[in-house]
Amino acid sequence: MCKQALDIRRCFLSKCNSQDTLDSFEQNPDQEFSQESFQVSVQGKQAPILKILKESNSFLPHVVLASTLLAIFYPPSFTWFTNRYYAPALGFLMFAVGVNSSEKDFLEAFKRPAAIFAGYVGQFIVKPLLGYLFGIMSATVFGLPTPVGAGIMLVSCVSGAQLSNYATFLTDPPMAPLSIVMTSLSTATAVFVTPLLSLLLIGKRLPVDVKGMVSSILQIVVAPITAGLLLNRFFPWICSAIRPFLPPLSVFVTALCVGAPLAINVDCIVSSFGLLILSLIIAFHLSAFIIGYYLPGIFFHKAPDVKALQRTLSFETGMQSSLLALALANKFFQDPLVAVPPAISTVMMSLMGFTLVMLWAKKRVTS
Repeated sequence: MCKQALDIRRCFLSKCNSQDTLDSFEQNPDQEFSQESFQVSVQGKQAPILKILKESNSFLPHVVLASTLLAIFYPPSFTWFTNRYYAPALGFLMFAVGVNSSEKDFLEAFKRPAAIFAGYVGQFIVKPLLGYLFGIMSATVFGLPTPVGAGIMLVSCVSGAQLSNYATFLTDPPMAPLSIVMTSLSTATAVFVTPLLSLLLIGKRLPVDVKGMVSSILQIVVAPITAGLLLNRFFPWICSAIRPFLPPLSVFVTALCVGAPLAINVDCIVSSFGLLILSLIIAFHLSAFIIGYYLPGIFFHKAPDVKALQRTLSFETGMQSSLLALALANKFFQDPLVAVPPAISTVMMSLMGFTLVMLWAKKRVTS
């Protein structure tokens, strides 16, 4: 056990650098999310190239799977995509969201306070309870070092991931603004809630950079979405020109953000010690996805869009900003083992989320 712990410490110190992935793009929400909405006619005939570009989002699950395999078997293909590129990548994806949205969509989202509150409960009550449970199990049942359990708990204390917004875009486009509001609220309040939860669960109060986090929200979320909304409002012809190119670019950027953390931490993940932690992280996220899906079905069973709301809240509960947890672990904990669960979480959260996107999108098409 000690030898394994020493190996993973060495592995993590040399390889650990991770990322929390993100979110992205869909078509104009005033249109139906269907094959027909992507069709472009020029003099009564379809423009095949434009059609392919606009429908490239449908290839996202396959691209994510390919990037995962490539990151495992040839890590240098993604290791160049370091942390400094994450903020611009997220900003681009949120800009694409703004270009394909309107201010009316976000105003409508604020008219559902009960759903917003449910998303907040999933993020900061359900998820921390699961994190505490699996953190305790890691030491008492599986005999892992205590810092590993602390790392699992730390993952459960952070805010929602913007990748949940992207997943919602791909499955239920009309719910996208609601998802963005939920994630933005949890991120904005994480400056107070995350330190409190870490104190309650881990026994260590972590100072969080309030100014830095607010600045990050403004740069990555607020400013790009606002720019996209304004461009769509005052220069719609420009949006019409660039809109066909946003889906393939969004798919490419997302693949980078999924493959990079896996490539950087692949040695830690595939080690014997890492595989046990990997199993716990998968169980943690899977439990969060399941609870996030079924609980709203009980409380919102009368809502006309209950299934779409269930999927949205499942993404909100099961996906979180593991990058923030990784940064906190590296900065405030001396033991590098604390940072291993957040590093693995950045990978598994993305893969599990897009697996659900693929399954739910396929189910919608067949139905």
